Amino acid sequence: MSVCLLQDYGFQVSSGSFVTMQLRAFTVVAGLAATTCAQKVKVLLLGDSITEVSCWRPFVWDQITSAGLASSVDFVGSMSNLQGRCSRPSGFDPNHEGHSGWQAYDIARNIVGWVQNTKPDIVQFMLGTNDVNIGKRNVRTILDSYTTMLSAMRAANPRVKVIVDKLIPTSWSDSTIEALNNAIPGWVQARTTLQSPIVIADCSRAAGFTNAMLHSDGVHPNDQGDQFLAKQIGPKLRQFINDIQGGTGKPSATATTPTTMTTSMTRSESPQPTAGRCAAMWEQCSGQGWTGSTCCSQGTCKFFNDWYSQCV
Repeated sequence: MSVCLLQDYGFQVSSGSFVTMQLRAFTVVAGLAATTCAQKVKVLLLGDSITEVSCWRPFVWDQITSAGLASSVDFVGSMSNLQGRCSRPSGFDPNHEGHSGWQAYDIARNIVGWVQNTKPDIVQFMLGTNDVNIGKRNVRTILDSYTTMLSAMRAANPRVKVIVDKLIPTSWSDSTIEALNNAIPGWVQARTTLQSPIVIADCSRAAGFTNAMLHSDGVHPNDQGDQFLAKQIGPKLRQFINDIQGGTGKPSATATTPTTMTTSMTRSESPQPTAGRCAAMWEQCSGQGWTGSTCCSQGTCKFFNDWYSQCV
C-alpha cells in the first residue's frame, strides 16, 4: 500500500523574497508528488483462502514488476498477511481482501465498507468454493452474490474494471463448481459495460488446472497451482493497468464526485410478493437492482444490506 502525504501550510510571504522562491519550489515538488500519487492504479485482490493463504499474489507482482508497472500500482485492502512459505519479491505490496473460510455470500455482506474506503480501479476475485462446500449454495445464489458485489464496486467507482476468475477444481470435481464456471460467461456478458468492463481469468480444469496442482487437502493450489493462477490472472490485470495508464481509464484517486446508492426498503420492511416462484431458503429475495422473486417459500426475507436480502 502506498502512502502520499502533503501538507498545506497556508501562510503568505511578500513577493521577491528568498522564502517565496523556496515556497514556489516546494509547490512544484508537491504538485509533482500529488500527480504521482494520483496516477497510482488501485487494485483490490478479493477472495477467500485461495487469495489469503496461497502464494499466487507474489507471482503476479513479479509479472507487474517485469512489465515496469510496479511503481504505478497500489494493491489495496484491509489485510496484509502472506504465508511464510511464499516468496516475497522486492517491493511486494501485500495488501489484499482475502478472507479464509468466507463465502461469496459473506463477501457480499461486507464489501461496501472495503470498496468505499479504497475506491479500487480494478477488482479481481475468485469466490464460490466455500459457498458450495460449506454453504451448500447453488449457482444462482452464488451469482446473486457476485451481482451484489458488483453493485457495491460500481457505487464506489463507476469506472471500476473487474476480473472474475473461473474457479479452480476440487480434487473430487464438484459438479456445482463446474456448473458455476459454465455460468460465469453469461453473467459477465449480461453485466459488462464500456465504462466498467468485466473480463474472465479462466483458472478452471477446462483451462488446464489439474489435480496435480492441488494441495493435499484437494482444495487449495500448491506451488504449481499458484503458478498457474498467476499465469491466468496476471495478464488480465496487466492489461487493465495498461489501459488505465494509457488513458482509456481514469484512476479513482483523481475522481472528485462521489457516487451514492439509495434504497426504498428499510430493515423492518418485508418486500411484497411478486407473481411466480418464491425464493427458496438461502436464496436472494431483495436488494438494490434485484429483479428476481421478493417472497420466500420458506423462512422470511432478511435484510443484510442495501444490495442484498436473503430468505432465512
